[in-house]
Amino acid sequence: MANREPGKADVVQGTLDLMVLQTLCTLGPLHGYAIAARLEQVSAGALRLNMGTLYPGLMRLEQRGYIRGEWRVTENRRRARFYALTAAGKRQLADRQAEWDRRVAIMHTLLNQPE
Repeated sequence: MANREPGKADVVQGTLDLMVLQTLCTLGPLHGYAIAARLEQVSAGALRLNMGTLYPGLMRLEQRGYIRGEWRVTENRRRARFYALTAAGKRQLADRQAEWDRRVAIMHTLLNQPE
């Protein structure tokens, strides 16, 4: 893809929810732009989410009851929807982390087989 910036990674299918839930668990309530900025910061700039990917994910998580959104005023005095992890979201995060760890262990085993 010619339009992709060098060194930027795509979000692996199925990982957006895990990344958002973990970010909210770690930092508490955040608005969408702050979530995207944090993910870019933690990945040392390798991961950049566009809002067309992030906001549908936030809506999906909210509809499933894993996060709760409320309108607040940002430090720049703008209205933004802040998202916070719910109790169901904490349980979902634990389940997703366990599943991710299991998948990583499987891939590690497969990729490190002796020839």
